[in-house]
Amino acid sequence: MVNLNANVGSVLSNTNPGYIGMPKAGGADGGESSFAKTVKAVENYISKVDDLQQSSDVSIRDLLSGKNEDITSVVSAVAEADMSFKLLVGVRNKMIEAYKQTMNMPL
Repeated sequence: MVNLNANVGSVLSNTNPGYIGMPKAGGADGGESSFAKTVKAVENYISKVDDLQQSSDVSIRDLLSGKNEDITSVVSAVAEADMSFKLLVGVRNKMIEAYKQTMNMPL
């Protein structure tokens, strides 16, 4: 049986836990703001999700063409790509919600 929680954990372990939550204002650490670092981390995660999607597509093509007969590895690759994409959509939704709440704040 494939442990999907371990796959999500391995993806999340590559990101800095300081990026979770509200970014700090200003650039006290090296001139680059925490928000800019968060955006870079999200960009890196998007490219990782894209790589997972592409590798699962290749494994599906290999299975259908007969190059690969191990269906377990194909299902595992597709499940990992699906789980990471769902996590990415969840992060996007949280970012949109935070943006809307920020825009509704009274000055």
